[in-house]
Amino acid sequence: MNRKLLLLAAAAVCSAPLIAPIGPAHAGDSAMQRTVTVTTSASVSAKPDMARIMSGVQTEASSAREATAENTKVMANLIDGLKSLGIADKDIQTSNFSVSPRYQHNREGSPPRIDGYQVSNEVSVAIRDLKAVGDVLDKMIGLGANQMRGLAFEVSTAETLTDAARTDAIANARRRAELFAKAAGAEVGDVIEIREGGSYEGPRPMMAARREMSVAVPIEAGEQSLSASVTVTWALK
Repeated sequence: MNRKLLLLAAAAVCSAPLIAPIGPAHAGDSAMQRTVTVTTSASVSAKPDMARIMSGVQTEASSAREATAENTKVMANLIDGLKSLGIADKDIQTSNFSVSPRYQHNREGSPPRIDGYQVSNEVSVAIRDLKAVGDVLDKMIGLGANQMRGLAFEVSTAETLTDAARTDAIANARRRAELFAKAAGAEVGDVIEIREGGSYEGPRPMMAARREMSVAVPIEAGEQSLSASVTVTWALK
């Protein structure tokens, strides 16, 4: 290409119109949606209808084999005793099994040495007849349970009952949103978002039992509080 053609091409490029894409309008150009967000909670009371005992057997011996054999013997007898009280297989579940060395520490500063082993086998036992809780505790202790982690009362229909608390929490949120909207000269519109917080079931634990417990163990289930929390956002109009 000669010099004259190059000059003509450059002139053509410089004389072409400059075209830029048209972008979307900025969010600030339009009115922002007005909303009101409220977080509320509600609770209902319920009487427990079942209990759960966390218990087990711990044995020690000079060897892991001996400790395991003794633990297995006592634990098998314990489980058979629970079943003799009418507790179903599905309501007895192993929650922990462990074998750990037992160390002897020397005063001379030398490294500790293993002088035995400890075996622990624990079960979670669901009791669906609260009147039988005391008898079950007595039976377990009498059959060699020496690890009593505690007892907790439960409501078997907790999820269904908590629905009533969720409904009340939504109603509380709506009432408060309408109060805020009226004070601000607006009205509550459509629901934009609903988020549920953690529901809570108040526990009823019992302190760990001891071997010296009396034969007639007094048990009181009391009541539990089932609560629910919600966060709701409404549009304002």
